[in-house]
Amino acid sequence: MSLENTNGSLETSFQNTIAIVQFGHPASNSFPSELLNRLTTEINDLSRNEAVSVIILKSEGSKAFCSGASFDELLKVENEEQGLEFFSGFAHLLNAMRNCNKIIIGRVQGKAVGGGVGIISACDYVFATPQSDVKLSELAIGIGPFVIEPAVSRKIGKTAMTEMTLAGHEWKSAEWALQKGLFSALCKAEKLDAEVESFAGRLSSYNPEALYEMKKIIWEGTETWESLLFERAAITGKLVLSDFTKSALLQFKK
Repeated sequence: MSLENTNGSLETSFQNTIAIVQFGHPASNSFPSELLNRLTTEINDLSRNEAVSVIILKSEGSKAFCSGASFDELLKVENEEQGLEFFSGFAHLLNAMRNCNKIIIGRVQGKAVGGGVGIISACDYVFATPQSDVKLSELAIGIGPFVIEPAVSRKIGKTAMTEMTLAGHEWKSAEWALQKGLFSALCKAEKLDAEVESFAGRLSSYNPEALYEMKKIIWEGTETWESLLFERAAITGKLVLSDFTKSALLQFKK
């Protein structure tokens, strides 16, 4: 199954009981709202698909994994309602990933920024390469990683999340991300797919009911996210309207 247009691409393929979901966008695999919504719908559909036991989430190309929110779309936000709607897209996706009945394996081939780090944090197990540096640069454009913060903090702890956020001009290495728990394993780029497929194959041989019960345990204590992430989206949606943010976004685009 493949969906593609100017707002990015989304393709799902199947290997036995493994679903492989690949998203892409010409701008470093960034997310306009339509692509966010399509990915959320796909995760929800796969959660209900009894023929699927494991999901692999990946992005296209060999460079960036995900550069977060679409700057072009952020610049088009004209009021708080539009801002809330856009950032709620990330809230819906993170909630879909944590509520999904299936274990989600992240395949991270390159750098991730902002919302991309949030998506990685919402995966249950993540393979990455030494080129997979990460950064939370939201403060530099006048907003903050408010929507994704619960997912990031849950994965690497509040202290490491704070370090990433306040030093948002710095890239954190893939090795740093591995040590903090954002990544589960590092492997050379040429071995990434083989490692991911081998692990997914092993997981898919396990009792689906046991995997489902394990998924629920992994995400215990996150029930407040059903409302919390949207409260955070409202904060970001308001901040994105500031003159500081509009100016910073234009500078970043240049």
